[in-house]
Amino acid sequence: MTLSLLSLSALAQEPDKRHVTPVKPETNQVKPPPKGTDERIIQQYITGDSTAAMQEARRDSLRRIYKRYPRLTDLSFGVNFIEPFFMAFGQSYASADVSATLNMWNRLQPTVELGLGWAKSTPDDMNFTYKGKPSLYFKVGANYNFMFKNSPDYQAYIGIRLGYSTFSYDVTDVHYWNSFWQEEQRFDLFGQRSHALWGEAGVGIKVKLWNSLSMGWMIRYHNLFNYGKNDNSKPWFIPGYGPRNSSLGLSLGLYYTLPLHRSSAPSSTTPSQP
Repeated sequence: MTLSLLSLSALAQEPDKRHVTPVKPETNQVKPPPKGTDERIIQQYITGDSTAAMQEARRDSLRRIYKRYPRLTDLSFGVNFIEPFFMAFGQSYASADVSATLNMWNRLQPTVELGLGWAKSTPDDMNFTYKGKPSLYFKVGANYNFMFKNSPDYQAYIGIRLGYSTFSYDVTDVHYWNSFWQEEQRFDLFGQRSHALWGEAGVGIKVKLWNSLSMGWMIRYHNLFNYGKNDNSKPWFIPGYGPRNSSLGLSLGLYYTLPLHRSSAPSSTTPSQP
C-alpha cells in the first residue's frame, strides 16, 4: 500500500512527461521517386505541395501511355494513279488526282484532292457511245487515324469526302428502231454539260516504303447527292466519282511526307512536356 501511494505521488509531480513508442529507423526513411519522374514533380514533393504533385504525377503517367505528337505532325502530298493503270488493261474511264493531307496530332488529317476525269465507252447493254471530255473535280474531307499512338509511318484510318465536278460530254451513235417507219434511226448529242455533288466514306491504310516515300490505298463508298440532267441525256460517267450507277471506288497512291516538327516522335519512357 505504501509503495502504491509513493508511485502516485511521483506521477503527480511530473504531469508533462510523455511516453513515446520508439520508431524503427527503416520505417522513417523517404523512398526515392521512381526512375524517370519529372523534376517538377520532385520539387513539388520537396516543397510540401503533395496534392499538386500527385495530380501532376497522374498526368505524367497518362502522357507515358498516350503519346502526344505535335499538333502539326507532318504534311503529305500524294498522287492517285490506280484508274489510269486499269485503263491500260481495258477499263473505259479513269480519274486521277493529286492530294495534300495535313496530319494533326497524328490523329486528325484534313485533306484536299484535285483531279481530272475522262471516259470513252460503248456500254454492252446500251445503244450509244459515251465520250466524257477531260474535266476537273475536287474533294475536301478528313481522315481519322486509329493508330495515333504509333509511328506516323504506319496508319489505319477512316475517311470522309465531299466531291464536286462540272464537266461536259458527247453521246454519239445513238440508234433505235422506229416501229412506225420500220427502220433504224441514228443521231448524235454533242456538247452536253452537267455537274455533280456527292459524298464518300471509306477505310484505308498507309505504309512507309522508303525514307519519306509511302504508299496507301482506300476503299470508298460514294453516294450522289445531286447531278445535272439534260433534256435528252443523263451523264453516264462523273469525273472523280465513276459511272453514275456505281457505289464503290478504289484509290491507290504514292505519298511524299514532310515532317513539320524537329523533335522525334515521343517515346513511352520519356515524359512529354504539356
